[in-house]
Amino acid sequence: MAGGHVGTTAICSLGDGADELSYRGLAIQGLAEHATFEEVAFLLTRGQLPSAAELEAYQARLVSLREPSGALMDLLDQVPDEGGPLALMDVLRTVFSFLGTIEPEEGPDGLLTAADRALALTPGLMVAWERARSGERIRPLSDEPSTAGHVLRLLQPDGFDEIDRRFLDVSLVLYAELAFNASTFACRVCASTRADFHSCVTAATATLRGPLHGGASVAVSALLDRFQSPTEASEGLRAMLTARERVMGFGHAVFRTMDPRTPILREWAEKLGVAKGEEGPFAVALAIEEVMRTEKRLFPNVDFYTACAYRMLALPIRLFGPLFLCARLAGWTAHIAEQRTRGGLIHPSAAYDGPRPHVFVPLVERDQSHK
Repeated sequence: MAGGHVGTTAICSLGDGADELSYRGLAIQGLAEHATFEEVAFLLTRGQLPSAAELEAYQARLVSLREPSGALMDLLDQVPDEGGPLALMDVLRTVFSFLGTIEPEEGPDGLLTAADRALALTPGLMVAWERARSGERIRPLSDEPSTAGHVLRLLQPDGFDEIDRRFLDVSLVLYAELAFNASTFACRVCASTRADFHSCVTAATATLRGPLHGGASVAVSALLDRFQSPTEASEGLRAMLTARERVMGFGHAVFRTMDPRTPILREWAEKLGVAKGEEGPFAVALAIEEVMRTEKRLFPNVDFYTACAYRMLALPIRLFGPLFLCARLAGWTAHIAEQRTRGGLIHPSAAYDGPRPHVFVPLVERDQSHK
């Protein structure tokens, strides 16, 4: 424990009492505007931004690692579709655990090798499973150099708009890291036992699957589905608040006055609405934000406008959480490495509030007392 914190990290800063966010000292605003997700993934997993040559080599490496084994494709066929909007998170949790048995982390460079493979495989596997649910079996490969382009190419083989690719890229940048959030801390706890990469990301995925974490964007999408106009949204939100219904996509466990990712995502949602001639969903989102600000003094978090924009891209709802996961794999990898080199076993203390000490009564005496 350091200064009342559970630990220290050089990977991500949330600011000292301010609503800021930086990856290895680089503010999220600059990264979202100028960097690609692959640059950010390199930064997180390798510790520094890549040169042009390093970035090209890294992208080529990820492209070369996208081919899944026959065993993995067979596994996709066997995982049942019974989890509703979060079913694909169950699939990926199973994939990572299985991958650890057929492609275990080995050798001094094993962590980065396993991480690169997971980051390369996951986007294609998630789209392949989703399309298989509609009766379309695809080979999850493309020559697109970016993760965002790869996902869109698999979803839209006939082509996609550049604005869609760029927004998806920005969303991955914004989702890539957030210090000791729930899934990352679960990952670090697992890493603190010296568990392998696949065990750590399996634990993290199981945590991310929760509706209060990686499933939040699915709940936001359901909320947006309820309203057809800003007026309807304003009236409906006030009715929800009166009925004490939970409104997902607002407030944050760390950021107190504004999630620094929100202005970026709001601007992109507006851009997409204008570009696609679908400004209605954005207007509904703005109306919801206004009610939550005036009535509850709560601000949108990263999931709110991301869900709004993903809907404009017509992305399947079951990809919302997995896209978060694809991005966060980079952050998890950085934390596994840091925990292994800088931290010991995580074993926090707990305050006990159970029964006061009392005398053990043997079974025979307990039976007699009940007669």
